[in-house]
Amino acid sequence: MKQSQFEHRHQTAWKRFARQLDTLERGKANGKGCSEFAGAYRQLCQHLALARERGYSNHLVEHLQQLAMRGHQQFYRHRSHLGAQLIGFLLGGLSRLVRQEWRHVLAASLLFFGSLIGMGVLVYLVPELVYSLIGPEQVSAMEAMYDPAARRLGRFGERNAGDDWMMFGFYIMNNIGIAFQTFASGLLFGLGSLFFLLHNGLVIGALAGHLTQIGYGEPFWSFVIGHGAFELTAIALAGAAGLRLGSALLAPGRLPRGEALRLAARPAVRLVAGATLFLLIAAFIEAYWSSMTFASPTVKYLVGAGLWLLVLGYLLFAGRGQHAPD
Repeated sequence: MKQSQFEHRHQTAWKRFARQLDTLERGKANGKGCSEFAGAYRQLCQHLALARERGYSNHLVEHLQQLAMRGHQQFYRHRSHLGAQLIGFLLGGLSRLVRQEWRHVLAASLLFFGSLIGMGVLVYLVPELVYSLIGPEQVSAMEAMYDPAARRLGRFGERNAGDDWMMFGFYIMNNIGIAFQTFASGLLFGLGSLFFLLHNGLVIGALAGHLTQIGYGEPFWSFVIGHGAFELTAIALAGAAGLRLGSALLAPGRLPRGEALRLAARPAVRLVAGATLFLLIAAFIEAYWSSMTFASPTVKYLVGAGLWLLVLGYLLFAGRGQHAPD
């Protein structure tokens, strides 16, 4: 291709890229402009390579090289926007998304927390019901974990402080596995998410009711109340994400199911990202605070109540009045 043809074909793109650079250098770019810039920068680098390979004039090569150098500076400068976007998501984006998807969040919360509370009350009133969901060996293991005589609380009983980091990793893997299972099974027209929300709620409720009924309520509740604010909320959010996928498949409207699923995937994945962040916080609290016995149950109840209020207040009020990102 002759240089004149090459310039004629790509001149508009180069001018548009130069305008993008001017905007970025003035610090007036928005999120959409930054995302388009990456593709334009890669395209310009390809044009520069072609101009060199074909032996085009030094004037053209230098012009493209100057644009590429400016683009390189802006590209690596604006990569840091990922951190800013993450902070924005934490400060208000997640809570706005939860309020936007309130129907799915409400449905998932009613299924999960409703089954948890209902089964807890039933097992407390009829203790034998616990064995309809949980085997005797597992029930005995849970009783040993929350025995008031235990020096440390939780799944691993007595351990030294050096084990806390290992437990932190275990809690992350275990909890994220449950959340992902609850989310991904929503692709079965939402039935999988319904099942795991109910199953997890029933099992947790049965254990809570049983331990309370046999007199182990104080060590159990003082252990779970802190990290439970984030962990249980995360399971509900993951279930809401799965229900979002399921509803797109069941009721796509006028769209093909594939297109409806694609559109539903973005808010669903963002809900799961929020659930994952909550689970990271929950794992940290569980490993370094919940299992410790140096704090009295009263202190743990107060801290736990504060964390529940923090989570609820964040989801209900954070990000109000801020402009929602594109």
